[in-house]
Amino acid sequence: MTRVTGDWLTAPATQRVLNLLTDAGHQALVVGGCVRNALLGVPVSDVDIATDAVPERVIALAEAAGLKPVPTGIDHGTVTVVTEGEGLEVTTFRKDVETDGRRAVVHYSTRIEDDALRRDFTMNALYARADGTVIDPLGGLPDLEARKVRFIEDATTRIREDYLRTLRFFRFTAWYADPETGFDADALAAIADTLDGLETLSRERIGGEVMRLLGAPDPAQAVAIMARTGVLTRIMPRADSRALGPLVAAEAALGLTADPVRRLVSLGQVDPVGLRLSKDRQRRVALYQSLISGTETLAEIAYRHDIQTALSTLALRSAMLETPLTAPDTVALKAAENARLPVKARDLMPEYQGPALGARLQELETRWIASGFTLTREALLASEDER
Repeated sequence: MTRVTGDWLTAPATQRVLNLLTDAGHQALVVGGCVRNALLGVPVSDVDIATDAVPERVIALAEAAGLKPVPTGIDHGTVTVVTEGEGLEVTTFRKDVETDGRRAVVHYSTRIEDDALRRDFTMNALYARADGTVIDPLGGLPDLEARKVRFIEDATTRIREDYLRTLRFFRFTAWYADPETGFDADALAAIADTLDGLETLSRERIGGEVMRLLGAPDPAQAVAIMARTGVLTRIMPRADSRALGPLVAAEAALGLTADPVRRLVSLGQVDPVGLRLSKDRQRRVALYQSLISGTETLAEIAYRHDIQTALSTLALRSAMLETPLTAPDTVALKAAENARLPVKARDLMPEYQGPALGARLQELETRWIASGFTLTREALLASEDER
């Protein structure tokens, strides 16, 4: 008998909600990502609960127990029950009766098998009781143990229920699959046959999945297969996956953590606005794109931005411009990051005013940077006497 364990399961909030439902005669199971991650030995971030109790019953039981039910997704059968300062999503077993590739019309069910069949991958259709006993209604455990991402039953049918599942397939493969076992052939064939459906997805949904995929430890193989199947050009017409693998290797060599924005930039001519990225991510994409082709030294980049931006630029230049990766002088870069121009505006006044003052400060800063940040205030000001 397979069991899951962990603080996420034994937490008072989780146990209280599960017992609230089972004590009333209902089924109550943790489901999906929390069970999958616990079995894989990776951190659990969210705990979802599935039950045969309809939403109105969940609300009534929670209120009777002094808990706070919030109908966050009641149209889809989801109630968030707040207890111990934590909100847990409780969703009624459902089965799809109609889908259009983006949303589904669902009916409530009392059968766990119905609920499992409407999920995407076998490794996500795993449930567990309050004591950790795993319930595997569709035989997903062998796939999980083999780290194989496989659609439930017919892959084409699952994709046509929601075309975002194509992108989720690559994301889950990057995060959880064994790279030595390759990609599920049935899934790839179904993906190739349903490419047109990607055009029905909103840019927000596409952008969100792309960034989650690029946050995987090593998404290079998954993105390469996306390119080979035609998925990549459908969602980012001018993207090129060839530099992503070298970038991941450069990141490892430089001790950089995974950064979806940096990796997105490595794909070449991408449109962060079209992917509906946040303003901050759009700004960072533009910055990296300008620095890759710019002439600034790493020290100047560290000075003007920070050492992480400098190292990211080094990794991107190496991967995209196919230049050898040389070990940087991190001590020098740290010094550059902390350096401050020794000349102030008041040192040049009143001789310089307005735009002329700014231009002169910029000239002196350029000289100071070129000196390796070594020129002193006195040396820089001495140049004023020579003018």
